[in-house]
Amino acid sequence: MTTLTLARPQAATMPLLPLAEQSPQHPLDDGLSALQQLVTQVLAPQVLAIDLAAAYPEAFLHAMGDVGGFRGTVPTEFGGNGRGLPQVIEAMALVSQTCLSTGFLVWCQTACARYIAMSDNAELKRTLLPRIASGTLLAGTGLSNTVKSCDAVEDFRLSAKRVDGGYVVNGVLPWVSNLGPDHVFATGCPVEGAGPGDDGLAFLLVECKAPGFKLVDCAHFMAIDGTRTLACHFKSTFVADGMVLSHPGQSKAYVRRIKPGMILGQMGMCLGLTQACIGLMRQSNRTHAHVNRYLDDQEDELAAELAVLRAGTTAAAQTLQANPLADIVLDILKLRLAGGELALRAAQSALLHLGAKGYLQKSPAQRRVREAYFVAIVTPATKHLRREIARLESDQAVCAA
Repeated sequence: MTTLTLARPQAATMPLLPLAEQSPQHPLDDGLSALQQLVTQVLAPQVLAIDLAAAYPEAFLHAMGDVGGFRGTVPTEFGGNGRGLPQVIEAMALVSQTCLSTGFLVWCQTACARYIAMSDNAELKRTLLPRIASGTLLAGTGLSNTVKSCDAVEDFRLSAKRVDGGYVVNGVLPWVSNLGPDHVFATGCPVEGAGPGDDGLAFLLVECKAPGFKLVDCAHFMAIDGTRTLACHFKSTFVADGMVLSHPGQSKAYVRRIKPGMILGQMGMCLGLTQACIGLMRQSNRTHAHVNRYLDDQEDELAAELAVLRAGTTAAAQTLQANPLADIVLDILKLRLAGGELALRAAQSALLHLGAKGYLQKSPAQRRVREAYFVAIVTPATKHLRREIARLESDQAVCAA
């Protein structure tokens, strides 16, 4: 297995760089400077409404597509810029530094685009992929249950039956994000009679307006309630072959192509959230450094760890961009675990630094704590990551990745 070696830098030699700052590690000339301006002018004023009133930032997502914020994961021949996962993660981090809910929606959009780009469906690449890359068509990813089922964490909630021209799907997915009547999303489920294991799955792109499909409002969350997370009810829903990403017999190889990048892409949320928390700590230290210095997880220490994670994430993203089948799955799982754990520590420290001010309902510090817990429980959750790392290290993994 190829191992990414990450040397830990010393805090004294690793100054904190805001994601919006131009540097060799954070090149904003890749279309991100326009995104930074959009985040500042359009997204930032909406953050409280997104967090407290469950406002869905649909207009921002379309505008983000206009400035090229989703194009990194898409090949140039299908409307992308070809810069790949490194730019996608940086764009997601930039958005997450202001609003993790919206950063998560960026992950949904770009993950779905990558599922199509990694498929063998040339027609979907030609017709829908450019629309997702441009933000004209918004897209979700309903692979949480699929991934957890492949890893023997839970049972499949959907089933499909092969029929002439496609599949008929039944079942309920309880939580899928970035959805709406005119949206699409990807999911995967076992096909009757196709055989056991993850090679008996079909991966499908579902139109939310399809006959027999219904979006249902679900339970409300303590954070990320503005992500348009809905239950998906399939009742003999027909999905035509033209919307199939992978058929049984192809799916094990398909999962192997998409899963590492799907997980690594979530590092954008981890990096942006941690960066924001360090910023809150720095702000508090302008007046309270004399007492804050007794807290665990100081600003410079977290900044040094963040720099390590950012470097490791960039290296892994570049490796996957060159070879989606690169043997770095274990490294990616460890990066993602470390990213979630660092976000939790940074969010707690930010709240403790601000004290009572951070506990106010509209304080960004308490919002960041709630967001950090989401990072730790979204698939793959902390416990799921630790389980799969243990399985891979003992050669007992059951997942296709």
